[in-house]
Amino acid sequence: MSDLRARHHAVMPSWLSLYYDTPMEVVSGQGARVTDADGHTYLDFFCGIVTNMLGYDVAEVREAVERQLASGVVHTSTLYLIRGQVEVAERIARLSGIPDAKVFFTNSGTEANETALLLATHARGTDQVLAMRNSYHGRSYGTVAVTGNRGWKNSSLSPLNAHYLHGTDRDAPAFRGMSDAAYIDACVADLRDVLATATAANVACLIAEPVQGVGGFAMAPDGLFAAYKEVLDEQGILFISDEVQTGWGRTGSSFWGIGNHGVTPDAMTFAKGLGNGFAVGGVVARGDLMDALPAKGVSTFGGNPVAMAAAGATIDYVLEHDLQANAARVGSLLIEGVGHLTELSTVGAVRGRGLMLAVEMVDPGSGAPAPSLATAVMERARERGLLVGKGGLHDNVLRMSPPLTLTEEDAREGRDLLVEAVTAVHGEVTGA
Repeated sequence: MSDLRARHHAVMPSWLSLYYDTPMEVVSGQGARVTDADGHTYLDFFCGIVTNMLGYDVAEVREAVERQLASGVVHTSTLYLIRGQVEVAERIARLSGIPDAKVFFTNSGTEANETALLLATHARGTDQVLAMRNSYHGRSYGTVAVTGNRGWKNSSLSPLNAHYLHGTDRDAPAFRGMSDAAYIDACVADLRDVLATATAANVACLIAEPVQGVGGFAMAPDGLFAAYKEVLDEQGILFISDEVQTGWGRTGSSFWGIGNHGVTPDAMTFAKGLGNGFAVGGVVARGDLMDALPAKGVSTFGGNPVAMAAAGATIDYVLEHDLQANAARVGSLLIEGVGHLTELSTVGAVRGRGLMLAVEMVDPGSGAPAPSLATAVMERARERGLLVGKGGLHDNVLRMSPPLTLTEEDAREGRDLLVEAVTAVHGEVTGA
């Protein structure tokens, strides 16, 4: 493993970070568990960054992909009719709830968000975009420009003129202690102020995550985006919901994360879990927006036959097994089961929705964000056989996004391992 790590550092960029003091190589998986090259098996609560949505080695997905491979056609491109692409697009259009929806497939969430921003800026004839503080929308030039997290912004240069809104910063001094209603009112007042003072007359869109993935699963109170959209509609400003991490029932309470706000966006982006590990993303938007681009366009690999076979099988599995309901039921077990960790002085907050769970680590004396403690908990969790992720504005938030197929038995096991890991680190730091 040390040899592979050395080879990685020799040919991969230095900013391509690896988890753990001793990085691991995953070589096999089954259900909610993976095994590394040293033969250790782990309960996986991060799933390739919210991507292996059904877990590992799912027969229905594997067999669909194998059937496509057996045809000999791995790739044709969008210059030819692709039956699987049309069929998956039809299903996504229906599931989106967007009137007269059309779908364009890409390879990733980054590409999907780039496409959505292109649609909006063309439709409105402006480079001005509203985005959320603490947001993350991808690593490309355009998506970095609308990412509201300095830790992920590699360039101050931008093809877009971005203005950032409040919505997930309830703990900031200006908002601390406010009720949901008061906070929403304050955020809407700020939006109106931004539009009156910081922007020119024409704004393209607001792009927002219903739950901020890289931002540590921070989320706006239900109803905020509906209140925002009332203001946006007054000026014809479009609304894009970034569902790369929140789509397909993961939040439990709705099929799309934006459903909790009671609003239908003009466009939604998706990726990650749709292919259960196969590269597929895309945009579903109003037909008039999608059709309005004046120049030619193709997607060489987006929506290729193999990815579409995986995507179709994944959607079938999610719907036939009602995994949204499972996310709600099992997610509640997890969130309620670790809520008592806030009694520890090293835990600032526990939050989540469905199978999206976050534990925020803080300094026990000052309450300041403690990224080193989050890293330590990851190590202790791995030692016990549990894999979790990390994020947040200050990199101090443990992120868990288990497969939507997670059983109650596995949820209880993961819950207990997480509690043990957090409690162990707390003891190491405080001596308690």
